[in-house]
Amino acid sequence: MGFLLRWLAAFGLLSATYNPTGWSFIHWARDSFSGQMPMIVLAGLLLFVGYVIYLRATIRSIGAFGMLLVTALVAALAWVLIDQGLLRLDNPSLNAWLGILALSVVLGTGLSWSHVRRRLSGQSDMDDLGD
Repeated sequence: MGFLLRWLAAFGLLSATYNPTGWSFIHWARDSFSGQMPMIVLAGLLLFVGYVIYLRATIRSIGAFGMLLVTALVAALAWVLIDQGLLRLDNPSLNAWLGILALSVVLGTGLSWSHVRRRLSGQSDMDDLGD
């Protein structure tokens, strides 16, 4: 359940930033920047904080190689779905959602990996505390 919530939060963060429906931060900022600059800056900073939290946790947890590996697994899954005829890439809107989904899986995995590793190995991660 924890992974699902972390993944949904990552999906929400990414889709709030951009999605093809037109209801996203990018669309709002582009269309209303001059009239609502303070609100757009505040919302942009809140999104930025969310990205810093997710990216920092992901990099600390699985690292750049782990992010690349999860991305490769998601890409291979998409390739299989395309090869089996279950997925088509002729719809740009669907492609955008697939990209958001793929990135959210990477971020959700990164944020959840310490919990998964602890359950699998029984070992906890600890930050180095300098004296």
